[in-house]
Amino acid sequence: MSIAISLHILAVIVWVGGMFFAHQALRPVAASMLEPDKRLPLWSGVFARFFPWVWLAIIILLASGFWMTFELYGSIANSRSNIHIMLGLGSVMVVVFMYVFFMPYKGLNHFIAKNDFPSAAGELAKIRKAVGFNLSLGLVVSVVAAGGRYW
Repeated sequence: MSIAISLHILAVIVWVGGMFFAHQALRPVAASMLEPDKRLPLWSGVFARFFPWVWLAIIILLASGFWMTFELYGSIANSRSNIHIMLGLGSVMVVVFMYVFFMPYKGLNHFIAKNDFPSAAGELAKIRKAVGFNLSLGLVVSVVAAGGRYW
């Protein structure tokens, strides 16, 4: 169980912490300092390095989460409400990430390759909104994870 919870927490830190850094620190500075022809390829490169870590985090979160749930409760049906909330919101986060990865991220790269920076900027705006939404969900899930057992 100690291995499962440790892996679970590390995966959350990588995913939610990465979103927080990108959305709240890197994005505003890049937007204020770089022109689109530099900023958009920067984001493409950042995502190319970050997204494999997100995929790994998702795998670890699902595996460790189900491991702990079945170890502690025997089934999802027997688990506490905070577990259901984490699973539900975490599932939404996975779907949002998959949307980002397979739709606007692919579009961003496509438009950058064509030097169509206005269209690439539109795709980046979609990513920014989705990441902001996922970051909000990730913070809520973190609060539920940390305090939910005391409700």
